[in-house]
Formats: sequence, structure tokens, C-alpha cells
Amino acid sequence: MNYRNIVLIGMMGTGKSTVGQALAARLGWRFVDTDAVIERNTGKTIPELFAGEGEAFFREAEREAVAAVLKESGQVVATGGGAVLREENRRAMSEGGLVVALLCSPERIIERVRTDSNRPLLQGNLEERVHTLAENRREAYTFADLAVDTSELDVQTIADQILRHAKDAS
Repeated sequence: MNYRNIVLIGMMGTGKSTVGQALAARLGWRFVDTDAVIERNTGKTIPELFAGEGEAFFREAEREAVAAVLKESGQVVATGGGAVLREENRRAMSEGGLVVALLCSPERIIERVRTDSNRPLLQGNLEERVHTLAENRREAYTFADLAVDTSELDVQTIADQILRHAKDAS
């Protein structure tokens, strides 16, 4: 496989962390979650950053984390769902490795994140927020090299599809 990294993009609840950890284990690569990098860099949780500093501050910290992480290689990188909103991030991702969009039906996302209070963008009416985010971000994921619908697939099947594509494309 000729890719430096595998970069997972997609909405929250699509399986980026779970699939990313499985892929990293199979490849013998590091798993890196850009949200965890942001928390480490700022000393604050994502909800604390949103509440105290605002989304604009968070998005700048996210841009810095994506750029720094993708300078390395041999990693599976799970990005925050909104990281694709900046052209600069999309360019860094495309240059940094194989970009895989994990897609999922809004209904399934709602099932998966319903009990997760660590997601600041989902405050308020969960169903409405997920449908709005999905609609607003649909086009932002189209730059990916591969898209996999995770709605009904298990983690190993998703990992198999990604690895098969990576092998065929290199």
C-alpha cells in the first residue's frame, strides 16, 4: 500500500474512531483522533472549548491539529465531523493520504449518539440537529477517494472494504 496515512472523514456516529482503531491494529499503524489532539493541545475537552472559546476558536485549533498530524505517516487518522468544512483541511487530508468518507443514515447516527453528552453540536433537538448537519455537510465529503456506508456494516467488513480499495489503488 502506497498511502502515507488513511484519513477517515464523516459525521459523528459514522464509526470513524471504531473503524480507525480496527484499521490501525490490522496495519500496525498508529491511530490518531484529531479531537484528542486538540484536547491535548488546549488542555480542555471539546465541550469546554465550544462553551468557553466558541466554535471559531475550535475550528482554528482543529485546522492546526489536522495540519500537524498529517505531516506524519503510518497512521489512521479520525477527523472531527466538521473538519471537512475548511478547504485548507480538505487539501491537507488529500495530500496526507487515502481519504475515506464514512457515511451513515441520519436515523442510524441518531441511534448511535443519542446517549453521548460529549457532542456540543447536538445540543437541543437531536433529530433536527443530525438531519440539519447531514444536509449541510453532504457535499463536503465528496472529495474523498472512497465512500463507505456504515449504516448496516460491521467494523471488520468496513475495514476490509477500505483495505481492499487501498491495495487496488496503489
